[in-house]
Amino acid sequence: MQAAPNLEDKSLADADTKRQVAVVVGAGPGNGQALAERFAADGYAVALLARNQDHVVRLAERIPNARGYACDIGDDKAVSATFSRIRKDIGDVDVLLYNAGSGVFADIEEVTAAQFEAAWRVNALGALLCSQQVIPAMKARRKGDIVFVGATASRRGNIKTAAFAPAKAAQRSLAESMARKLWPFGIHVAVIILDGVVDSPRVREMMPERPVEGFVSPAALAQTARNLTLQDRRGWSFEVEVRPFLESW
Repeated sequence: MQAAPNLEDKSLADADTKRQVAVVVGAGPGNGQALAERFAADGYAVALLARNQDHVVRLAERIPNARGYACDIGDDKAVSATFSRIRKDIGDVDVLLYNAGSGVFADIEEVTAAQFEAAWRVNALGALLCSQQVIPAMKARRKGDIVFVGATASRRGNIKTAAFAPAKAAQRSLAESMARKLWPFGIHVAVIILDGVVDSPRVREMMPERPVEGFVSPAALAQTARNLTLQDRRGWSFEVEVRPFLESW
């Protein structure tokens, strides 16, 4: 595995600027890691964003041409500073992959104001702030991709999604507004509606009776994201669904 490059090494930074740049927001295990690995495999320089500095640095060490950045995506100053560093380190962003999603599962009588606001900050406000950082360069080039990893909760509120569903619905509505504004500038904005339980060792332990084929494959989701960025602009998709074939829907 290739170690994360030294940010002080100008020669490596110069080499990275020749690559296309993908940013994965919410670079945790599972979908975030799979997205980073998929775009790195196609030669992208990848910026990994998460709250925990140690985590993103360790993850970057396992992925070629990757760099880790600690960032609170609900803080506008932190987002602005982080994307300034990304532009300086590896260049303007070609693909933004917004995978951050805070899941608070509580009903209307259980959920707190703090939980409701936190879900909105991660799923909606962070999506706005990160998008605003990459749009100017994409508009100048008349080319770029912004892909949100959404959820079926954006379409319906269940009993235990009093915070999560409104936050994901706000994210999806934001994405639709962005798509209507930005598609004519050559910027492909799209949403992946994730429907199912994402595969991970911890989840398999929690659900031992569920067959492997019943989980969403992070690698398959990442491939869908990559496919979206490769679509002919005369046949763009705004919303696609990803679910395992055994999922009931």
